[in-house]
Amino acid sequence: MRHRPLIWGVLLGLPLAAHAQEPSAREQMQHKLNQEVMAAPFNPGDIQKAQREAEAAKRQNLPPVMQPPAYWLPGWTCANLTTYRYYVYSAYRDCVYHHHYHGRYWR
Repeated sequence: MRHRPLIWGVLLGLPLAAHAQEPSAREQMQHKLNQEVMAAPFNPGDIQKAQREAEAAKRQNLPPVMQPPAYWLPGWTCANLTTYRYYVYSAYRDCVYHHHYHGRYWR
């Protein structure tokens, strides 16, 4: 009967030992993913496609988006959007069309 607490202690300790090794495996996977992401070149999207879409929208007489993204700063051009940390292609496309339609950038 004295051996039963020892057996339960060993059996209950096994999941803890396995769990202690998990962060190492997770850290390795995260490190590998970070390397893959950083090795890939940044792709701002198809810039020529944004130009074509702007020309097609103007032919259809569609009004451009008048409100810039919340992070837009005065003096920026559409190229500044591609350097923004949370870059979104649709904001870039809207900027290109606004500039194409009005001949100026958002204010």
